[in-house]
Amino acid sequence: MLNWLRKKRVLLLLFLGFTAILFLSTNWMSWFYPIYYKEEIRRHSSTYEVDPYLIAAIIRVETNYKTGRESKKGAIGLMQLMPDTAKWALEQAKLPDVSMSRLKNEPSANIELGAWYLHTLSDEFDGNRTAVIAAYNAGPGKVQRWLKEGSWNGSEEDIKSIPFGETRHYVQRVIYYYNQYTEIYGNIF
Repeated sequence: MLNWLRKKRVLLLLFLGFTAILFLSTNWMSWFYPIYYKEEIRRHSSTYEVDPYLIAAIIRVETNYKTGRESKKGAIGLMQLMPDTAKWALEQAKLPDVSMSRLKNEPSANIELGAWYLHTLSDEFDGNRTAVIAAYNAGPGKVQRWLKEGSWNGSEEDIKSIPFGETRHYVQRVIYYYNQYTEIYGNIF
């Protein structure tokens, strides 16, 4: 009986030791906050000078990295681009390898157009990341109106003043995942 208890203790200590080594030697938080399509995000974020963690956070909130998604409102692909926005962006960006038919199911095409659009929004909102996130969700016209009317000042500290609840919640979630990704992954991009 005593030998059996010793064996159980030894096995328990081995298990705990293995678990501790596993957690200490790996970035275990990445299990809860994975980033998929890293190469595509890296390539397109570099091309369009967009923070790769912002792209990853938007994808996480929009589709949780599941391809082929189409929202009730018709938004398509990983980054959930609205068809009218996507058509406009395709005309403006003149991307030879991207088409409407590829946007829904091909991660690279969707990430490329999404990165291009985020770059455009960043230019429009003078690099204000919080306003860019809000505009990605609500549209740049609405966000410009909120800023002009003074109903929201565009800052992260004043997110609670965003007039549209869905956008307010969206911005909070994207910033949450952005902060998690930058803390967990550091400089992977």
